[in-house]
Amino acid sequence: MKHKIFLLIDEAGRKKSRWNQAFHLFIITLILLSITAIILESYQPLRAGYEPLFYLFEVFTVVIFSVEYFLRIWTADLKYPDLGKWQARRQFIFSPLGLVDLIAVLPFYLPFFFKFDLRFIRILRIVRLLRIFKLNRYTQALKLFSNVFFEKRNELGITLFVMFILLLMSSTIMYYLESDVQPEKFPDIISTFWWAVATLTTVGYGDVYTMTGWGKLISGIIAILGIGLVALPTGILSAGFIEKIEEKNQKKIEKEKKVYQFCPHCGEKL
Repeated sequence: MKHKIFLLIDEAGRKKSRWNQAFHLFIITLILLSITAIILESYQPLRAGYEPLFYLFEVFTVVIFSVEYFLRIWTADLKYPDLGKWQARRQFIFSPLGLVDLIAVLPFYLPFFFKFDLRFIRILRIVRLLRIFKLNRYTQALKLFSNVFFEKRNELGITLFVMFILLLMSSTIMYYLESDVQPEKFPDIISTFWWAVATLTTVGYGDVYTMTGWGKLISGIIAILGIGLVALPTGILSAGFIEKIEEKNQKKIEKEKKVYQFCPHCGEKL
């Protein structure tokens, strides 16, 4: 029984259980419908007219996701056969996909155990959108993105750290250059961070801008630096995608070579 359930819900049973793909298709459909319901619920006329239906559908999805989550915990020792029963369950619970499964249902249960104000309840409702990351288990594209992001995390971390240093330096410099002329726009270094982000990313909303000569000069330099610096994460991820695709193609070529090493008719080595 336990093994059959594992083959039904886990990716390993895709070729071993005929119901596996149907189950995955059902979960994918439920995730997409859940996200659609969250979006539609934000419209006041729809929420006022169909609030009971939205709530019933939310209960239905939470029950399904909760059962799936506990079944995955129960069968974790089959997913991680090298670990003990409780070690395997802990491994799944704290895995990225395990945490996503937990976050997908947790906002529904928390208000039953704790008293929150309206603002925090709204935040919990927003967290429900993280259910979309459950698709990572079922789609190759999201899996590829996750793998690339994980492998390039060190390079991305260094880039983000350099960006933070540049933001901090530019905010500090601009505060001392502009605070006397525009005290309401540059009241402190923390508030100046907004100007630095808008300038470094070359967005330039125009709500905060420099007026002094030195301020304009520094703004130009920071904007030019931002063009290259902001593009770095994109280049890192692009290189990671290319590496993954080439690795996949190489494995495919090697697999084909192994298949055609022997004649399919006589069995002799080619």
